[in-house]
Amino acid sequence: MNTPPPNNAPANTPPPNTPSTTAPPAPDFTPAQRARGRALRRAQLPWTLGGRLAGLALPLLLGLTPAGAALVTATGRWFGGSRTAAVLAGAAALVLLGQALQLPFGARVRSVRTRYGLVTQGRAGWTLDVLRGLALTLVLLLPLLLGLFALTDWSPRRWWLPAAGAAALLTAALSFLHPLLIEPVFNRFTPMPPGELRTALLALAARDGVRVRDVLVADASRRTTALNAYVSGLGATRRIVVYDTLLSTAEPREVELVVAHELGHVKHRDVPLGTALGAVGAAVAVAVLGLLSTWRPLLDAAGARDAADPRALPLLAALAALIGALSGPAQCAVSRRIEARADRHALELTGDAEQFVAMQRRLALANVSDVDPPRVLELLFATHPSTTRRIAAARAWQAGPGRSAGEAPSRTAGDAADGPRATPGESVV
Repeated sequence: MNTPPPNNAPANTPPPNTPSTTAPPAPDFTPAQRARGRALRRAQLPWTLGGRLAGLALPLLLGLTPAGAALVTATGRWFGGSRTAAVLAGAAALVLLGQALQLPFGARVRSVRTRYGLVTQGRAGWTLDVLRGLALTLVLLLPLLLGLFALTDWSPRRWWLPAAGAAALLTAALSFLHPLLIEPVFNRFTPMPPGELRTALLALAARDGVRVRDVLVADASRRTTALNAYVSGLGATRRIVVYDTLLSTAEPREVELVVAHELGHVKHRDVPLGTALGAVGAAVAVAVLGLLSTWRPLLDAAGARDAADPRALPLLAALAALIGALSGPAQCAVSRRIEARADRHALELTGDAEQFVAMQRRLALANVSDVDPPRVLELLFATHPSTTRRIAAARAWQAGPGRSAGEAPSRTAGDAADGPRATPGESVV
C-alpha cells in the first residue's frame, strides 16, 4: 500500500533521495570532437610558433649586427652600386630571405591541416599562391621604401614626420582598395544567384540599416574546407562575401547568422574604426622608428652611418618586426572584444540564440577548432573568443530578463533607426 505524501509536499514530488528524472542537457561537443580540435592545435602549434619566432629572429639578426649592412651592400653592387640599387636590392633580398625561412614552417602547417581534411589545394596551387603573395609584397613595398629613403635623405633626423602622415594615409587607402585590388589576386568572386538566400541576406542587411553593393560567393573550396563569410569594403565597395564551402555545408539560417555577425562589424563601424586605429598605429610606429633610428648604439650595431644610409634598412626592418610582435597581444585583445560585440549584434538582430549556437558548433567542427584552448594561447594569439565562450555568451543573452528562445528583444522606433545596441564583452567568423 502506497503511503501518501506529507500534507506540505506536492503530490508529484519524488520521495527523498530519489534521483531526479530530468536529464542534464547534452554537451555541445563530444569528447571525441574536443579531442580532435586539441590534437590539431597541438600538431600545428610548434610549427606556427616556430614560424613566428623565426620571422622575428631573422630581422633582429640582420638588423642588429653588421650582417644586414653587408647584405645590402653586396646586393646593391650586383645592380650598379647606387643608393637606389642598394635600397631596392637590399629590400628584395630581405623579403626573399624572410620568405625562404618561412616556407618550411608554412609547408609543415599545411601538411598537418591536410591530414585533418582542411586543405583541398594541391602543391602547385599552393606554390602559385606563395609566388603571388611574394610578388604582391614586392610591388607594394619597393616603391614605398624608395619614398621612405628619399625622406631620410632629405632629413636623417626628421624624416619620420612626413613619413608618419604618409603611413596613415596609405593605411586608409589600402583598407578601401583591398577588396578591389588585393582580394581578387587570391580568389574568384561571383554574384550569388537570385534566390531565397540572397533575398534573405539583402533583407537582413536592409533591416539592419546597412547598405551593401552585392552578395558575392568566394571560391574558397579550391583551397580549403573551412567555413567563413565576411563583409568587406567601405562605402561603394562594401559587399557581403560568403565562402562556397559555407553555402554547401550550412543551413540557410546558419548562413544568415554568420552574415548577421559580419553586419555587426559594419553597424558598429568596426572597419572605419579599425582603419582609423590602424592609421594611427602606423603613424606611431613610424614615429618610434624615427626616434630609434637616431640612437647611435643601434646604428653602430647595424653598421650604418644614419637613417639615410641604405645599410640602415635591416635595422628599420628589425625594429618594425619587434614593434609588431610586442603589439600583437594588445591587438588580439581589442579584436576579441570587437568580435564578441558582433556576436551580440547577431543575436539582437535575429533573436535566434539556438540557431546561433548551432552555427558556432558547425563552424567549430568544420574548421576543426580547439573549442576551449589554453587561456594563455587565447590571450596571446586569438583574434576571436573561444567557441565555448561564444556559446556561453549566447546562452547568457538568451536567458536575459523576459527573453525566450527564438524571441528577439523588443525595439522601439528609435532603436530601429539607430540599430541594435550591443555591449562589448568576452566570449571563426
